[in-house]
Amino acid sequence: MSNVPTLQVSAADPHAFDAGGAWNLANVEALERLCERAAGTGVKSIDLRRVTALDTIGAWLLERTARGNVARPAQTAITGVDGPHGDLMRQVQRLNRGGSAQPSPVNPVLQKLDQIGSGGQRLMSDAAAFLHMFGAFSAALLGALRHPRSFRLTSTVYQLGRVGWQAVPIMVLITFLIGAIIAQQGIFHFRRFGAESYVVDMVGILVLREIGVLIVAIMVAGRSGSAYTAEIGAMKMREEIDALSTMGLDPVAVLILPRILALIVALPILAFLGSLAALYGGGLVAWLYGGMSPAIFIARLHEAVSVTHFEVGIIKAPFMALVIGLVAAAQGLSVKGSAESLGQQTTSSVVKSIFLVIVLDGLFAVFFASIGM
Repeated sequence: MSNVPTLQVSAADPHAFDAGGAWNLANVEALERLCERAAGTGVKSIDLRRVTALDTIGAWLLERTARGNVARPAQTAITGVDGPHGDLMRQVQRLNRGGSAQPSPVNPVLQKLDQIGSGGQRLMSDAAAFLHMFGAFSAALLGALRHPRSFRLTSTVYQLGRVGWQAVPIMVLITFLIGAIIAQQGIFHFRRFGAESYVVDMVGILVLREIGVLIVAIMVAGRSGSAYTAEIGAMKMREEIDALSTMGLDPVAVLILPRILALIVALPILAFLGSLAALYGGGLVAWLYGGMSPAIFIARLHEAVSVTHFEVGIIKAPFMALVIGLVAAAQGLSVKGSAESLGQQTTSSVVKSIFLVIVLDGLFAVFFASIGM
């Protein structure tokens, strides 16, 4: 018998078809054409007694042709399935017989409650991961203090150069522009009341207490925090962290402790340099735009600000660095085995770090106000 697939109209009935030949993957293109020609003719029956070979592809094409008969409401009959291919054909005929389940209407109140519950569950999970990372970091730091030889000084210095020294140009530039913009807007609006000199008070207090450290912390979260998450996440994907554990090394002490300590050291330095750059930018704008000489600006600044304002800003810096480092490490360790997960966790790390930095800044503002600083 020929292996060329056929699907011919029966001589007795123009709506009855006789299938023959090999209905398998090797002839799939020819089978598609045969089924497309037969689909629009109102097929009543398909006889399979002359089929020489049949696999899942051929059986499903025959069944799809039978089910696609829209000219007749009754199901097209497939006959001749009692031969060697009967079991396969009967299994294909039983597939997807149930109609598509209609989605049940959802109560909007219950849906909103479900969303709130899911959000609360994710919040608790993130809080637990953050606290777990804080505990692991504390344990690793305590171990390094008890056994100083185990502390990786070279790695810490390298990370300090990355997050500190290499970040100085962009931090100085951004804070310089922020200080200049604050001074320009202050002069523009205070000039209506003849109070241009109070711009120095606004720039000095705002930069030293809030803006200087906050802008730097946000920049560090976007620059270094995302890099930490991506690095640790990539190591997690390549199972390098599991390899460290297999070799008896603590991944937190090896990878995370040097990075977080470098952040804690670098952020106050960057905040200090950023505050100086912001004050310089404010003084330059006050001179060129407001007509205030540098000597008057410095004298007014000396009267307006004190060491307390500087202390308030610098004290917040290490805590913000700790939060950024813990969030970045926790998100990096949460990466699954895909590039999509790495991107999601990196984005989540930046968003959560910035959010927590702003919340921490607000808490410190309330705390310092309560103690009179």
